[in-house]
Amino acid sequence: MAEPSTGLELGHIAVLLGAGVVAVPLFRRLQLGSVLGYLAAGLAIGPFGLAVFREPEVILHVAEFGVVIFLFIIGLEMRPSRLWSLRKDIFGLGAAQVLGAGLLLTLTGMGAGLSMPVAFIVAMGFVLSSTAVIMQMLDERGELQAPQGQRAVSILLLEDLAIVPLLAIVAVIASATGVAAETAPPLWRTVGLAIGAIAVVFLAGRFLMNPVFRMLARYGGREVMTAAALLVVVGAAWLMDAGGLSMAMGAFLAGVLLSESTFRHQLEADVEPFRAILLGLFFLSVGMSLDLGVVLADWQMVIGGVIAFMAVKAVAIYAVARVFKASEREAIERAVLFAQGGEFAFVLYAAALTAGVFDPRISAAATAIVILSMVLTPLTTLIAGRLLPTEELDPDAADGVDRAKNLRERVLIIGFGRFAQVVSQPLLARDVDVSIIDMDVEMIQAAGNFGFKVYYGDGSRLDVLRASGAEKAETILVCVDKPEIADRIVELVKAEFPLTKLFVRAYDRGHAIRLVQAGVEYQLRETFESALVFGYQVLIDLGFTHEEAEETITDVRRRDEQRLEIQMVEGITAGRSLMRGNIRTTKPEPYMKPRREGQALNEEAAEALEEDDARERTDA
Repeated sequence: MAEPSTGLELGHIAVLLGAGVVAVPLFRRLQLGSVLGYLAAGLAIGPFGLAVFREPEVILHVAEFGVVIFLFIIGLEMRPSRLWSLRKDIFGLGAAQVLGAGLLLTLTGMGAGLSMPVAFIVAMGFVLSSTAVIMQMLDERGELQAPQGQRAVSILLLEDLAIVPLLAIVAVIASATGVAAETAPPLWRTVGLAIGAIAVVFLAGRFLMNPVFRMLARYGGREVMTAAALLVVVGAAWLMDAGGLSMAMGAFLAGVLLSESTFRHQLEADVEPFRAILLGLFFLSVGMSLDLGVVLADWQMVIGGVIAFMAVKAVAIYAVARVFKASEREAIERAVLFAQGGEFAFVLYAAALTAGVFDPRISAAATAIVILSMVLTPLTTLIAGRLLPTEELDPDAADGVDRAKNLRERVLIIGFGRFAQVVSQPLLARDVDVSIIDMDVEMIQAAGNFGFKVYYGDGSRLDVLRASGAEKAETILVCVDKPEIADRIVELVKAEFPLTKLFVRAYDRGHAIRLVQAGVEYQLRETFESALVFGYQVLIDLGFTHEEAEETITDVRRRDEQRLEIQMVEGITAGRSLMRGNIRTTKPEPYMKPRREGQALNEEAAEALEEDDARERTDA
């Protein structure tokens, strides 16, 4: 084991990498998430675990660039027009959450005996949720680009902006209480520096970056492009930090300004490996920073503070979400996800300690509360996700959605995904009356915007089939994407409405065989015809004539039909000889060579042997 020291040596780097390599796969296998794995590993190797590291702050300062690069990548994926479309969520939803949670947490702190200025700063530090934790968890769940993910990003952006006035308020409080009046910078200077930093980043990103990267792409190498990408991230973060703003905000703004650049994908590919490693180091260093001595010395205040602050903040977030018309599930998920404090609390508490508003005991306890809340967030989110029922939209409460009832059209379409949407076009072009049912409420609403009336109904239920007019329909088109549901519908229709014709979308070859055996009028594998057309166009592009390509496709279709007929009798593995593979097989030789050549017994056999010989010569 590396000796405890304040420096960072090769042994320490090995321990850091080893801790992540061991902990993250283990926690992911336990379905606890990578964030909790990093935090637990950091606690294990930190000052209060194996004590490999004495000063985790050294790693924390470096690893913060993982968060910075993460925000830069998010910015690259968010064009200015898209960011502008989120302005209501940023300054409406985000501001309401910060102010509402800040008020309730301030009252909670005052109720615990803190003075109003101290309670306010402790509360507002806790209000600023962890960008790193939330972004990583949204990324792992694949929700960053989803509507709820975009709202979460909007709230985080507002919280990043809020650090500037909060730092100014700390200075004002220090001046008002007389503890640091002579060192507090004027408010106008703080605001002016912040605006100036934003202006410099904006102008550089708008007018300087593209020409520079074009020159580097022409005269530099790959390593120079990578260095330039990192320079953009670090430079924007440094300017924002110098202006008193969040470094992550600077990187995000730089990413947004470069989102329409032709070098966007190259920039993302260059910085992504650094993001993943540094973000992992950040979580490791947060775990190391948890001061178990403070927790044990003031355990009642720390544990009570964690429970009270997380609960009160979650209630405030839930209430604001519901006011802004979020669904109950989204409101609960957001409340649990945002219920922790974040890395900006460390900045705010350090400023309060320097200004004399905090004493060392309050600062240490408040910091421990924030770190513990960050550690608990992956656990609380996991528990909430397992306790919450699967979200299903209520068709009776959804706008533009009606249940199937008393339908009497000539054709009934069950399932209206991408397959059925195309199938419906020839029918509607000939004015064939169709009824359409589906179970996806959101799809039904979306189809309404394109001129389709789709009714809500489960086609695998007999009562829904009756209400949808299956008994009167001439033909039922089963276009659902799950083969087991299609089988259930076919079984019901054959049993209850035997005179109704069935045209069914088959999922694969095995499903097609089951449908034929069930007696449907027509079945089609969903990708078969499109794949043949695709192959036909490839042959044309490769120089074959239209006649040759058409002849080949006809032969492939014939072989497929013959193979299907054989499989109907002998099973799914039969008929392999009718398929062409790309592995050339040798002709099998007899174990004992015959004394004389074989002779055809009749004319038909002779012709077959001649055809085989001709085919072998052609293949050779």
